[in-house]
Formats: sequence, structure tokens, C-alpha cells
Amino acid sequence: MNFPADLKYTKEHEWIKVSGDGTALVGITDFAQSELGDIVYVEVETVGEKVDKDEVFGTIEAVKTVSDLFMPVDAEVLEFNEKLEDAPELVNSDPYGEGWIIKVKVLDAAQLDELMDAQQYQAYIAK
Repeated sequence: MNFPADLKYTKEHEWIKVSGDGTALVGITDFAQSELGDIVYVEVETVGEKVDKDEVFGTIEAVKTVSDLFMPVDAEVLEFNEKLEDAPELVNSDPYGEGWIIKVKVLDAAQLDELMDAQQYQAYIAK
């Protein structure tokens, strides 16, 4: 399983990768996609909206289940990864790359410090 060191992680298994311009990409972890199984649909209806930390920003549907997607920090949703409309399986094959779900503007950078780093997340899922 893959745990990139340049990401921050949530207990709900989302990751966030912040860029220097205050924007960030958000997706689900390798662990989450492996637990869900084959992803068949990703829905995000919050583009253009401000979503608070721990609030639902969308849903992800696998063959046997639908799961909510939770915002790691207070953020404004700027963009949905349009590639997922035709190829939701990118979340399975490349969760930290082509399979990112949304691009956001981080509204409270201090909240990033509350998230887990790669080592902490790895220990969290090993419980």
C-alpha cells in the first residue's frame, strides 16, 4: 500500500495535497479505494461552494456500497476532476495522481496541522 509523504490524511481516509498558491487536491487514500473495491461513480455537486471541515462534499459509489466524501479542511470547491465522469476507476488505479477528486481553495491553513502525516495514517489504519 502506498502512503505518499507529501500528503496529509484524515481519519475518514481522504488525502489533501496543498500547492504553494493556497489550492489543494483532495482524493481518497489507497487504503480506502482497496476497501471500497471497484469504483463505478463519483458525484460532487459542491463545485463553487464553501464546505466546512468534516462536511460531506460528495459521494463515491463502488459496486456494493456508496460512501460519503468528507472535506479535510474548510475550503471552497473550485473544480471536479472531469476525467472521473468517464473513468471513475482512476480512483482505484491511481488514487494519488489521475484519480484525484476535487481541487479546492484552502480557507483555513491552520487546520492542515490537525491532519495526520503519512506515518500517523499508516499507524491509524494498522489498528
